[in-house]
Amino acid sequence: MNIRRLSTRMADFDAQIDALTRYDAAQDDAIAARAADIVRDVRCSGDAAVLEYTRRFDAVDARSMADLEVGRAAMDVALAELPAEQLQALRAAATRIRSFHERQLAESWQFTEADGTVLGQRITPLDRVGLYVPGGKAAYPSSVLMNAIPAKVAGVSELIMVNPAPGGERNPLVLAAAALSGVDRVISIGGAQAVAALAYGTQAVPRVDKIVGPGNAYVAAAKRQVFGTVGIDMIAGPSEILILCDGGTPSDWIAMDLFSQAEHDELAQSILLCPDAAYLDEVEASISRLLPQMPRAAVISASLAGRGALILTRDLDEACQIANRIAPEHLELSVRNPDEYLPKLRHAGAIFLGQYSSESLGDYCAGPNHVLPTSGTARFSSPLGVYDFQKRTSIIGVSRTAATVLGRIAVTLANGEGLSAHARSAEYRME
Repeated sequence: MNIRRLSTRMADFDAQIDALTRYDAAQDDAIAARAADIVRDVRCSGDAAVLEYTRRFDAVDARSMADLEVGRAAMDVALAELPAEQLQALRAAATRIRSFHERQLAESWQFTEADGTVLGQRITPLDRVGLYVPGGKAAYPSSVLMNAIPAKVAGVSELIMVNPAPGGERNPLVLAAAALSGVDRVISIGGAQAVAALAYGTQAVPRVDKIVGPGNAYVAAAKRQVFGTVGIDMIAGPSEILILCDGGTPSDWIAMDLFSQAEHDELAQSILLCPDAAYLDEVEASISRLLPQMPRAAVISASLAGRGALILTRDLDEACQIANRIAPEHLELSVRNPDEYLPKLRHAGAIFLGQYSSESLGDYCAGPNHVLPTSGTARFSSPLGVYDFQKRTSIIGVSRTAATVLGRIAVTLANGEGLSAHARSAEYRME
């Protein structure tokens, strides 16, 4: 197994790390054009277009959209028929996710100034949200929980899940997660056509306010194109993990943590930063020994060879500086005293403290959301949360006395901008 070895002492390290972590998120023009055609078709033809694309891409010959609707009873049956171990795990994860996100709820507030002016902020949930969940061979019940539960905690009235079912095969674990997390409707459609249906509405699919959830390149392209008509969560790049280690964690653990992201796809990125060269050798040996045992060895190997690296740093402080520069999706701080270094880390989607905090626990059941900013966007973006399903409205109630005081300020500024109607509007209310 070949994995890149770098050192911060290399003369060209800056250029190498920039090239390694650069991800071209530009969409493929052919995919974008095809997605645009589908979006346009659904916007113009509604259900008829959705049914046609579902026949073409998912091999489901539905006579009407009603045939693609998954009733509440079917969701409840899926939940009731889950094997006991899966049901217990799903319930435990849902409880932890809900408990964490309940702490994110923002509340409305206002205050009254001395002259009687009332100012404040009103917090209200979105009315209707669309949740995209991939289908086919992949089953992502964890994605259902991570997207649906914060929306319901926020108070979203209606949550509509779209989940393609190629060949008519619906995944019971996904449906069970939908039932458990409070999804209101499930429709077995997918692709760009599902995104367009949610964004513009059809005869059977109501228009939503925001679309969240992961999808393939066509789904991502469609989300880009409907943004502005509806809100979206983010356009996510390949999964990433950056590990800062002092050499005290068993090397097999670190190798498997690197694998945990590399197995997502060939473009995923796994990087280890450590000031101990001998330990990097141990991890490299663990990678070579453990890789042949992995069911997705080919994907992991391609990912590590293409975008992975073991990097020797001068010390852990320098490793923290590099981490802030990369701003990774997942950051494992696998050191003896993680609290010492946590204040030095400013940019990451999620930070995992200590050698027992594997990123995989965050993906499924720790509680915080696993929908995280990628490709360096953690510099300015946050994990998905309850706040993504709430909106803020400013409250302004000016008293008669304040209308004169504020009016003078507004008149001066409005005249300075050449907006005489603004100035006159304020003047009318001045004593």
